[in-house]
Amino acid sequence: MRVLVAMSGGVDSSVAAARLVAEGHEVTGVHLALNRNPELYRSGSRGCCSLEDSNDARRVADTLGIPFYVWDFSDRFHADVVEDFVAEYAAGRTPNPCLRCNEKIKFAAVLERGVALGFDAVATGHYARLGFAGEDAELYRAADAAKDQSYVLGVLTQAQLRRSLFPLYGTVKADVRAEAEALGLRVASKPDSHDICFIADGDTAGFLDRALGERPGEVVDAAGAVLGTHGGHHRFTVGQRKGLRLGVPAADGQPRYVLAISPVDNTVTVGPHEALAVSEITGIRPTWAVAEPRLGSWRGLVQVRAHGTPLPCGIEADAEGVRIALDEPAFGIAPGQAAVLYDGDLVVGAATIAGAR
Repeated sequence: MRVLVAMSGGVDSSVAAARLVAEGHEVTGVHLALNRNPELYRSGSRGCCSLEDSNDARRVADTLGIPFYVWDFSDRFHADVVEDFVAEYAAGRTPNPCLRCNEKIKFAAVLERGVALGFDAVATGHYARLGFAGEDAELYRAADAAKDQSYVLGVLTQAQLRRSLFPLYGTVKADVRAEAEALGLRVASKPDSHDICFIADGDTAGFLDRALGERPGEVVDAAGAVLGTHGGHHRFTVGQRKGLRLGVPAADGQPRYVLAISPVDNTVTVGPHEALAVSEITGIRPTWAVAEPRLGSWRGLVQVRAHGTPLPCGIEADAEGVRIALDEPAFGIAPGQAAVLYDGDLVVGAATIAGAR
């Protein structure tokens, strides 16, 4: 099989490539250049598209004896991921750029080009298990629960999953590092990436200030009483506790959290933790990882954060969206995030959270 491996320069994608070579596949490595500004194609970061990362990926490819290329997807990345990120915050929502990158870049743009060049599949270093029932692909959680990344893959379609490979599905992280060490790969001890890759200094609020401009507004309580001011609602997300800078302490002395963000009047509403409790989630723009959309009423699990706890729930789904009734209240559900639906360990699909009550 001709396989294109998206090599970030980290240990996971490096070992994924090595395993495919060992299995006898015809492997080519590709590193994605995603920043249009060369100054952001940087050294010393903990993102996933720095100059350091590109060089690391190239060295791994040389060690494995496979062809290696750098593909420039910076314009498409800017339009589909960066501009989407800014627009979502401007609208008072909290997006997940890594999930959007998987959806729009790694398993859409890269796969599209790879298929056009004659490749059979695209492989990554994600921790998730891919199985098949006949010709239908089935995406499951990884064996290592601490590293499971099925959540950020939940937006993938059948067409994309059928041409995907996740060689690390049954491995724990410590074993991946040991395998890289045994292969003589210099990335064996390289730290995992955590930063949003297009925010070089890790200052998300500052990045959004530069993109949207400062827009002072009020911080209020549920009754509308003004408690303080802010420099822009885009600096906040539902459930946030730190950085509120309130001039008026709560009467009970307890911490306050962001309950709601209103971009129309540029206000941020805060209140006690118990006011964050949510029993129902509404999702829009559903996508289905399974071959047949799971419409109608059914019971399953929903995950609302990349490393969140799966929550038992009842689900009502149609072509327009999903309504999720949680068995037990959850806290800090932010509009704009993804609600990924599971049947046990099987990923069924995903929707964008539009509201919660």
